Amino acid sequence: MAYIKLKNATLDLPIYDISGRSLKKKVMRMGRRNEIAEGNDGVVVVRAIDNIDVHLESGDRVGLIGHNGAGKSTLLRMMAGIYAPTAGSIEREGKVVPLLDISLGMDDNSSGLQNIRLRGLLLGMTDDEIKAKQQEIADFCELGDYLDLPIRTYSSGMRVRLAFAVSTAVDAEILLLDEVMGVGDASFMHKAQERLADLHSRSEIVVLAMHSNPEIRRVCNKVLWMDHGRVRAFGPTEEVVSAYEAHFGV
Repeated sequence: MAYIKLKNATLDLPIYDISGRSLKKKVMRMGRRNEIAEGNDGVVVVRAIDNIDVHLESGDRVGLIGHNGAGKSTLLRMMAGIYAPTAGSIEREGKVVPLLDISLGMDDNSSGLQNIRLRGLLLGMTDDEIKAKQQEIADFCELGDYLDLPIRTYSSGMRVRLAFAVSTAVDAEILLLDEVMGVGDASFMHKAQERLADLHSRSEIVVLAMHSNPEIRRVCNKVLWMDHGRVRAFGPTEEVVSAYEAHFGV
């Protein structure tokens, strides 16, 4: 049974490339409610996630909402294990697949077919899984003979279609998504939406960050409202989204 448990999870991110007293003071003045501070070693530290206590279980379809910079993407990275909490804890049970950057791990000088394997391995697929799904991925992305060419010869749309096809071929128990990605023309977009819906249905837990409240209402049974790295509200979709819209006068 898949689950994610965050107990008082906190994440402080150091910023090492700020130099000069005037620039450092300017950054420090930007802080609100102790979000930005200076450590004992003089390094500026941003509190990106602040004391989150949330339990997600099998069957949850959770939408992350909040303003830009609220901590949605950072929270997804914590859930994926990319960031370890600096305080508190996070527990995961089940295979986690983060689709946070669908082009991550792709090599410009390798062919489309070679990149299917590279991206597949990065997502935790075995060689046997990749071989079994390679033809289906090739058919879905509709790139034909281009799959034998280096992807540096692809248009941006072709690259995204290939990356999307590989990323959504994976089998996940916990699926983490950062925004819905555009993947081409209207006909291909329809295929992509159906494929994404199928991936959702095959996953025990889905957590996705997006700015479309109608889409959140359509696919999620719970919503987590993030505000400056904290949980503003967590509960049934309509209850939290309605409160969010009322707060911002939407």
